[in-house]
Amino acid sequence: MIVAESAYLAVAAVLLVAALGKLRDVRGFAASVAGYRLLPGRLSRPVAVAVIVAEVAAAGLLLAPSLLPPDAFGPDALGSDLRRWGAVVAGLLFAAFLTAMVSVLRRGMSVDCGCFGGRDLVGPGTLARTGLLLALTVTAGLAGTVPFAPVQAPVAAGLVAVVFAAPRLLPGRRPSRGPRPGARFALTGAPEPGAERVLYALVAPGCGLCGVMLPEFAALSGRMEVVLVSAVDGYGGGGLPVVVDPDVFDRNDIPWPPYAVVTGRDGTVLACGGAAEPAELERVLARAETVTTA
Repeated sequence: MIVAESAYLAVAAVLLVAALGKLRDVRGFAASVAGYRLLPGRLSRPVAVAVIVAEVAAAGLLLAPSLLPPDAFGPDALGSDLRRWGAVVAGLLFAAFLTAMVSVLRRGMSVDCGCFGGRDLVGPGTLARTGLLLALTVTAGLAGTVPFAPVQAPVAAGLVAVVFAAPRLLPGRRPSRGPRPGARFALTGAPEPGAERVLYALVAPGCGLCGVMLPEFAALSGRMEVVLVSAVDGYGGGGLPVVVDPDVFDRNDIPWPPYAVVTGRDGTVLACGGAAEPAELERVLARAETVTTA
């Protein structure tokens, strides 16, 4: 079937476009990787480079049997293996992307997917697009080696158009900006504040950076009241009180964990911001110190 025989070309084109977009701003892509909050910050750049290399390698393996002379590969079976290996690498990439996106949505985070080097928030559309690409990759792997034919180009272009057009029918997501200073921090089940200032540290299970920052939050308990907040159960507090509120991220327009919100005794937000490293947390605390509570 011509659609199955053209799938490899569509997948390879998408991978190359994605890799080129990331190469234009490797640092920005590494920041997107860090935004998923699944890895320690020091691994973000190596993982970003590895993803780009894997995308280019997968595209090359998918295209090689059609672009190079058959005798460059020896037996026909070798060419078929090359395309299947390309499909395997691409499939693993798309499966990893899907897993990370589902994790982000489950944690209620607002994160740039980093898919093509632009600003595209993880949401139903990015999930659908990645799922369609995974399906095309499986199709390409099953089709094996098919000689290039001119008709494959327009069919592959049509497949790429479907991959990018279908998700646009789904609702998008607005970037989250965090609660405004002076607003009330909306939190269900919070203990009665016992101090003039309270640090609410928003964390999530499976968030690598949250685990890294947990000792920093715990160390602050000697300076102020600290409460950990999670949207799902299962986060160990490390001696700190934990509040589970499934809607805390959406109600307060918070983009991702770890995130810090400092409030007064009455729950008014004094300062807030990302807390992925000690310096970021200290900046939030410094801004809160400049606010006089009633």
